[in-house]
Amino acid sequence: MKLHSLETHLNHLEEHTGWLNDFDHAIARLSSRLIEIRRHLHAHPEPSGEEIQTTTYLTELLQAVGLNPVVKQNDIGLTVDFEIGNPDPTTPLIAIRADIDALRIPDEKQVPYRSQNDGVMHACGHDAHSTIVTGIGLAAMGAELTEGVTNVPAARVRLLFQPAEETCQGARWMIEQNSLDGVAAILSLHMEPERAVGEAAVRYGTMTANCDEVQLTVTGHGGHAARPHHTSDPVAASAELIMALHQYLPRSVDSRHPSVFSVGQLMGGYAPNVIPETVEIRGSLRTIQADTRERLHRRIREIAHGVGKTSGTLIDVDFHNALPSIVNNNDATRCLELAAMQILGTENTSRIDQPSMGGEDFALYLEQVPGAMIRLGCARDISDPTLLHSCRFDIDETVLSLGARIIMRSVLLLGHQLETTSGESL
Repeated sequence: MKLHSLETHLNHLEEHTGWLNDFDHAIARLSSRLIEIRRHLHAHPEPSGEEIQTTTYLTELLQAVGLNPVVKQNDIGLTVDFEIGNPDPTTPLIAIRADIDALRIPDEKQVPYRSQNDGVMHACGHDAHSTIVTGIGLAAMGAELTEGVTNVPAARVRLLFQPAEETCQGARWMIEQNSLDGVAAILSLHMEPERAVGEAAVRYGTMTANCDEVQLTVTGHGGHAARPHHTSDPVAASAELIMALHQYLPRSVDSRHPSVFSVGQLMGGYAPNVIPETVEIRGSLRTIQADTRERLHRRIREIAHGVGKTSGTLIDVDFHNALPSIVNNNDATRCLELAAMQILGTENTSRIDQPSMGGEDFALYLEQVPGAMIRLGCARDISDPTLLHSCRFDIDETVLSLGARIIMRSVLLLGHQLETTSGESL
């Protein structure tokens, strides 16, 4: 399908204006409730892999409106399916993914819904993502059809609440537990604090970077700090290695191809007067082009080998928890874009110029089925935004209702697109 053909599918939304108005009214009635849900989640964050209470809370909310969630292994993560209208078995099943985990960051905001779990905080907007996707289910089940509304859309929807996004494990877990079975396409969203609430942005094609966690283990020969000549010092070797990587990696690849190597953890030693046996360095490598990634993998090993040889240490290099780039499907992206334009206006819907160097395990779903992600502006004050992964992160909660309305329309557009292509791949 050509992109321009999707504009004709806006007629599909117009045909269902009555039902969409009822959905919007249901969202409006739920607006205060959505804020309550988000604030409850914000006050009770759980880190990756420990989201048991979050899963229970969301499950109970959805059960209360007659839905039947399926809770995943270890009581973390859930999916729930529902139908709108009278779909037949061939109606495409569209999934909507929300991540539910929090970060190990202290919440330093002074607000009533401040985190009650010391050292853990929803600093990446996952509480908002979960609330928006929950709101879609609540509103779809609670929409009271206005008299005379007969043209109800036929849709099959799966809400997918994923744990452990921040550790890059959750999408794999959900896929392994058959959460994509029967799914024709998948959509997702992310808070964007560098855009004002009431704005949205999409990206055609590559949206995020390839990400690798890099672990460098430097093994030497320890001893007394007064006698370094009796040792092979892994601390000194680690310092040399870090400086060498930062100096030479950027000059190892085409400067027009983005790449970022950063060290986030440096661990080793027992006491100020003891040279340790080992030091561990942990960092991340982010790239856009596959050949850049391969080249930098090779260069990291070469540089580590060279530093090890000159310092008399052994340096082991390990790459793990690799994530591919999010590569948004063009037609799915256009559905999100058109839906945002309808709700927010063309002037408030933009296209992202360059991929983010961040990573997102939503990419793993897109290796299985087509789909796309949209970024929703959530800043209260764009002149002083509270950024992602900040201990002051917060949102303008108007985004909750807006997000639910945009995603619901996107689901209908994408389902219609799939039906009109007669099962062809997007």
